[in-house]
Formats: sequence, structure tokens, C-alpha cells
Amino acid sequence: MSLYNILPSNFNEISSCSGLFSLFQSLVSGKTLDASDVAPVLEKFRDLLIAKNVAAEIASKLCSSVETKLIGKHVGSFEGVTSVVRATLTESLMLLLTPKRRLDILRDVREAQHNRKPYAITFCGVNGVGKSTNLAKVSFWLIENNFRVLIAACDTFRAGAVEQLRTHVHHLNALHPPEKHGGKTMVHLYEQGYGKDAADIARMAIDHARKHTFDVVLIDTAGRMQDNEPLMRALAKLILVNEPDLTLFVGEALVGNEAVDQLVKFNKALANHSNATNANTHMIDGILLTKFDTIDDKVGAAISMTYITGQPIVFVGTGQTYADLRNLDAKAVVHLLMQ
Repeated sequence: MSLYNILPSNFNEISSCSGLFSLFQSLVSGKTLDASDVAPVLEKFRDLLIAKNVAAEIASKLCSSVETKLIGKHVGSFEGVTSVVRATLTESLMLLLTPKRRLDILRDVREAQHNRKPYAITFCGVNGVGKSTNLAKVSFWLIENNFRVLIAACDTFRAGAVEQLRTHVHHLNALHPPEKHGGKTMVHLYEQGYGKDAADIARMAIDHARKHTFDVVLIDTAGRMQDNEPLMRALAKLILVNEPDLTLFVGEALVGNEAVDQLVKFNKALANHSNATNANTHMIDGILLTKFDTIDDKVGAAISMTYITGQPIVFVGTGQTYADLRNLDAKAVVHLLMQ
């Protein structure tokens, strides 16, 4: 008797149904992800993040954390591994760019007004990133919200720094003349020339602002490379002595790995030179990214800087005029990174 004769007459039909059932069961039950599923996909996303200017070390750490989240995760077969990895990485990036604490400068200035004290913001950063120009943009934004601003010229190191601020003050007062504000001049410059102690100038400026009812003091400091110990010590002293309400690091949106080095060393220098206990050490509170309009989709510096400090991107500079200052749109940044 042949094998064919002992098989049921509907064998082919049964086999076909059994195969379809197995396929359906596979699709419904899905699988549990392991490293061999996730690692190749994450490697491609890591390369994408680096290409978009995320520092290589940060891109690797982000992808490692996503891998840890996904290994052992059960997914349906209707879900592709790539789409699951993409969704998890997108969620991680959004979480990273979402401030851990609420930073509302206008609210905080009003609270300082109520307490009859000026709200002080220190601007620090490396050379040539547009620190003074973006300080002027913040000043314009504050004036637009009807706050009086005193700019403290504490860059006593760079030739022309005080004159540059004086020019900004002239332009800002031309845009917001006293007659638009009940006869009040909305922005003044406090200066003591060059070669003086920056911490002392900041202290005198804050005292002047308190006596003459300025709402905000914007403290301009000398641009300094992160390895310049004397200037880093001077910055730490200024912050320790004056205890500003906010310390903003001003950095370029185009930097990648360099952003990590800058921020790590700035924070380390502030800690090392503050002569304060850990509880009182004043570190960088937030970041202002300049030249954000020049980078197309290479927005990775926002990720690198936020990852390193754990602090929010407070503003981004988006052009050449005083009005070109924006809050960071986290969704838009993540979309550009992942496309």
C-alpha cells in the first residue's frame, strides 16, 4: 500500500489549514525581543543621531538605555522591530527635552518684584558664541513684557565688550523709548570700565538695581574657554558672591562632541572653585542655544547639552534681530532628529 493511499483524502486541505493556523498564531502571539533583534536597529539610529550632531558618547548612552528597556519586551508580530525601537527612542528623547522642573522666568521676575528685589541672570559661555547679542535679545523680551532691565558689564577682559553693550542699550531704548513706557527708560547699562573685579561690578550693579527699582539685572561675563582656570575661577567667584537667580550657559547649536566637554568642565569648575558645600554650589541652571536657525536638521546639540546638565534649553536664538528668540519646541526637535 502506498503512502498516498493511507493519507486522508483531504490531507492537502488539512495541511493548508494547519499552516495558516500556525502563521496566524505566530502573528498574534508575536515574540520577545532580545539583543540580536534590537542591537542592529539601534546601531542605525545611533549613526543617525550622530549625523544630526548628537555627541557620539551621548548617542551611544541613549541607545544603550533604549536597548535595556526593550530587551525582554513582548511585541506582536504586526509590530516591526524598527517601529518599536523608533517609538521607544522618540519617547526617550521627548522625556529628555521636557524640563524636569518648571522654569517660568516671567513669573519668577514678578515674584522678585513682590519681594522688592531685582531678579538676576548671569550669562556665561565660551568665546564667540554670541553671548552679548543674545543677552540683548533676552533684554528685549523682558522689556516687551514691561520689565525694566539693568545690564551689568562684567566682561572687563575683552576689548570692546562694554562698547558693544552700550550700542545694544542705545538700540533697545530706540525701539522702546521712554514715551512708550510712562517716561521710564527701560534699559540702562551699569559699567565700571576694564580691568576691574567682575564679581564686585555685579554686586554693585545688583545693589544699584535694588535702589533704582530695576526689575531684572542681566550680568554679561567674559567669554572663556573651559580650560582657562583663572577665568573659570573668576566666574565661580562672581556666582558665589552674587547668587544670581539664574545662570544661563550660552552655546552654539552647531557644536557636537565639543558641547559635552564645555558643559562638563564649566560645571566642574563652578563646583571646584565655589568654596561652598555641595548643597550651596551654584551650577548651570539652563541653556541658551544660539544660531539655531543655521543648522537645518542638525539639532543634536540640544540633546547633548540637556543630557549632560539635566537642565532645560531655556531659549534658542533664531536670527539676527532682537525679536529672534524662541522657546525650544521639543516635538519639532525630536521630529528632525528621527526623520
